[in-house]
Amino acid sequence: MTTTDHLVSLCIPARYGSSRFPGKPLALLAGKPLIQHVYEAVQHATHVGQILVITDQEAIQQGVLNFGGEVCLVKEACRTGTDRVAKVISQLKYDVIVNLQADEIPQHPGLLNDLILPFVSSQAGMGTLKRQLHRMQDLANPAIVKVVTDVHGQALYFSRSPIPCWRDGVPSGNNRIAYMHLGVYIFRKSELLRFAGLPTGYLEEAEKLEQLRALEHGLPMMVWETEHESIRIDTPEDIIAAEGLFSKNSCEPREKPLEAIQRVEKR
Repeated sequence: MTTTDHLVSLCIPARYGSSRFPGKPLALLAGKPLIQHVYEAVQHATHVGQILVITDQEAIQQGVLNFGGEVCLVKEACRTGTDRVAKVISQLKYDVIVNLQADEIPQHPGLLNDLILPFVSSQAGMGTLKRQLHRMQDLANPAIVKVVTDVHGQALYFSRSPIPCWRDGVPSGNNRIAYMHLGVYIFRKSELLRFAGLPTGYLEEAEKLEQLRALEHGLPMMVWETEHESIRIDTPEDIIAAEGLFSKNSCEPREKPLEAIQRVEKR
């Protein structure tokens, strides 16, 4: 296996419209647009060979160019960020593609390695990440997407509802009450095109979770675990909370996230 076999194209679909936070990718966090924080964070990942922002808005395109990033404008309407990534597949240099949401800032390059390394060593066509939840209020929060897998790590279901539902309550001392799903996916090119060619599923429409399209149509999705944190920005209030993590002179977050930051998984 050559060095380039381990390199991936990392795409950051950045949509301007958002019901809860219009123009979010350009919102300033510690003096920089949010999209710049995401872009710079993934530059530290050792297996990322290409970073490409894919947007539907010229203002975001110009914002990325202003900080020296690579960007592609796709004005065509797309169902999801993953479908937007599929529109530019001819511009992607590598056969393995990571799709990272534009409002999730990895706090450690190991987060992406926890996804890329097991994927390239497997026969999987697509995969994603999960992280342990430890608080009951997070399990009940519909903004935090939960995932359950089989014993081999293949996704069984994703939901905004509590899964699993502890019928008799969480046993005392159990610190693994559930897993949250992170907003990052990995695909082989052929599987990405296959996914994008599928019709919107009933479950996808019900939960507003694009990954359910794959499960509903019988496409397997592997889920690997990470212990590394990320900062999720969903509302203007999250920007305010995240300000405390950043120095005005650096794009690097401090070592630990604030409890005030609510990590939500908007798909």
